[in-house]
Formats: sequence, structure tokens, C-alpha cells
Amino acid sequence: MSNYTNSVKTSKMIILGSWLGWALDGYDLVLMLFVISSVSQLFFPTEDQKLSLLAIFATYAITLVVRPLGGALFGIFGDKFGRRMAMIITIIGFSIATFVTGLLPTWQAVGILAPMFLITLRISQGLFAGGEWGSGAVISMESVPKPSRGITSGFIQSGFPFGFLLASLTYWLVSSVYHDVGFIQTGWRIMFFTGIIPSLLALLLRLKMSESAIWTEKLKQKSIEKTPLKKVISGKHRKPFLLALIITTGLMYAYYASIGFMPTLLSEYVHLNQYEIATMMTAVTFSSIIGYIFSGWISQKIGRIRTIGIFSASTLILAIPLMIGLFHTSNSIERIFYGAVLVMIATSGFGTMPAFLSERFPTQIRNTSAGFVFNSGLIIGAWAPLMAIEISSRISWSQPILIGLNLMIGCIMVLAGLKFNPETKDLDLREIN
Repeated sequence: MSNYTNSVKTSKMIILGSWLGWALDGYDLVLMLFVISSVSQLFFPTEDQKLSLLAIFATYAITLVVRPLGGALFGIFGDKFGRRMAMIITIIGFSIATFVTGLLPTWQAVGILAPMFLITLRISQGLFAGGEWGSGAVISMESVPKPSRGITSGFIQSGFPFGFLLASLTYWLVSSVYHDVGFIQTGWRIMFFTGIIPSLLALLLRLKMSESAIWTEKLKQKSIEKTPLKKVISGKHRKPFLLALIITTGLMYAYYASIGFMPTLLSEYVHLNQYEIATMMTAVTFSSIIGYIFSGWISQKIGRIRTIGIFSASTLILAIPLMIGLFHTSNSIERIFYGAVLVMIATSGFGTMPAFLSERFPTQIRNTSAGFVFNSGLIIGAWAPLMAIEISSRISWSQPILIGLNLMIGCIMVLAGLKFNPETKDLDLREIN
């Protein structure tokens, strides 16, 4: 009984440590989304607001695009030296990058060096954040029994929108103190400084947590893979990697075409003020948290593939009607309803990803595979906001339809990928070869 209790305590520590790290990742990335409209001229000053906005969004996208490299590098580290140590390094790395972002000088102070510093920091952020998801997802799935993988998967993934929620609340608080010019001068910096708080909590938990028992078994058996990335991209696991990549690419595109674009959509297209945006983002993010946990839970009952399919098909059908409603209603309650439903159906498929990707690959290459394929979805998916800005600026009268169609692109990719991927919920992680 004592050993069982210790095992449960260990699992809870691992899950909470993973969840907090993913929450910090969401917190940092969403802080950037919130301040994009306000700081674009500070780092990319032009007379054309659209060009400044595109430049800062491209900088944000760079953070996401380099994440596959981080997923691969820290995935290799996690497969060879343990998931826990990889998680300690990643949390330290991107916590520092988040904090230092608040210290950056602007174009007015240092000229061209300002955007160069920003881009350098965002690349660093992407590398460490890219390694964060794979290690945390894998160690969590390896530390719980099979019947608990679904709900644990949804909970781990809910860390990201929880970080989004914390960022929304922080934005609301800071913008209520620093208005307009004050926010541009000081407020956005304070938002990045606050990222150090959840990072310290996550680091403390990770220093106390244990290594994955499944990985430790492989270490004792001396069956650790020396070249896990090579096994992924050139061995028999290349096909499942590429097939899973179709799904993650579609999910990422849908994510950044919906909630990832939402702050800019509400500011630049729906023309809400800072308070209204913060209120709206808090509501839609809460709906995303519920969706993640629900999709993880239900996927253990009806399967990962079917769960993802239901949410993606629903988004494909409702994207344009919900976007039109979001654009044209003047009622705040209706606006929250449209946004919350849109975000929930567009993003909830992610709740299955920690379980699904861990179940697709064997222990010796699981960290590398899961981290690499998850983050590689960003190579295309991260550009969804830029696509939305570009197409909607050309035909202004049909903006809600075009932005809705942009979201549908991601859903089509997901549904196509589901056709070629098998169901995995009943697999034993120790027996996957």
C-alpha cells in the first residue's frame, strides 16, 4: 500500500510539474500576442501600420517555427539522458528569455539593434519552448496507468490555455493601471517580468520530481537509443511521424487561426478596447481549458481519432457562421458566446495530443518523436495569423468569411490526416516497438 501511495504521489508531482511548464509556455507566447498591436511601432516603426503589424507577427512566428529544432534537440537529450533533466534545462532557458524581453530597448533608443535583439530572444525562446512540450507530455504519459492517459493528456494540455488565462488576467490588470501611452511605455514590460513567477514554481517542482519509470527500465536494460532522431526520420518510424505530422500541422493552423489570432482580430477588426479584449480573451480561454480536458477524457472512451475528428468537423461546419456572428454582434454576451464556441471546437483536439503522440512511438525515441512532430506542425501552422491579415486586408467587406475560411484550412488538414492514422488508446507504452 505504501509503495502504491508513493507511486501516486510521484505521478502527481510529475503531472503538475509538466502542467506548470506548459502553462508558462502559454503565458509567454500569449503575452506576445497581447502586446503585438501596442509595441509593433516600438520595434518596427513605419508609416504603414499593416507593415509594422506584419513585421512583429513575423517575429512572433519565428519563435514558433524554430520550435521543431528545440523539440528535436531536447527530445534527443530526453531520450538519452532522461526526461526530467531536459525539463529542468528548458524551464530555466525560456524563463530567462521571457524576463529579458521586458528589458529590451526600443528602436528609438538603439535603432536597428532593437528588432535584432527581439528576434534573437524569440529564437532562443522558441528553442527552449520547443523542448518543453515533448519531455513533459512523454514523462506524464509514462507515469500514469493506461485508463488515466486520456484525462491526464487533456489536463497536461490544458496548462497552455491556463497560461493564456493568466496572461489575459495579467493584461487586464496591467492595462487597467497603464492606459494607452502608459502601456506602450511601461505596461508591456511589466507583463513580461511577471513570467518569472510561474517559472520558479515549475522549476521547484521539477527539481523534486522523479524520472520516468518506463525510461529508467530501458536505461537499466542498456537499451537507450544512441541516435533517436535518425531512427525517426530514416527508419521504420518515419511513416508514422509523417502521418502524425499532418494532424499536428492542421491543429496548429486551426489554433493560430482562431485563439492565436483572436487578440489581434478583436483589436484591429472588431475594434474592441483593451478592457473588452481582456474580458473576451478570459472567457474564450476558459472555454478552451474545458474543451482540452473534456476531449482528453472522452478520447479514452471513444478513441483519439474519433475525438479529434468530431471537433474538427464541427469547426469546419461552424467556422464562418460563428465568425460572422463575432464580427457583427454589438451585444457583449453574444460576442463571448460566439468566440467561446469557436475557440472550444477549434482547439480542443489538442487535448488528445500528449496521449496520442506518446502512443505512436516506442520509449527509446518517444521524447524525440513526440516533441519533434508536435512542434513541426508549427512550420506551416504558425503562419495562419499572417495569412488572415493578408487575405482580409485585400477584400475588407468579406473579412469574417475570409478569416473563417482560413480557419477551415486547418480543419481540412486534420481530417485528411485522421484517415491515415490508427487508433492508439488501448496500446501499452512498454510494448510499442
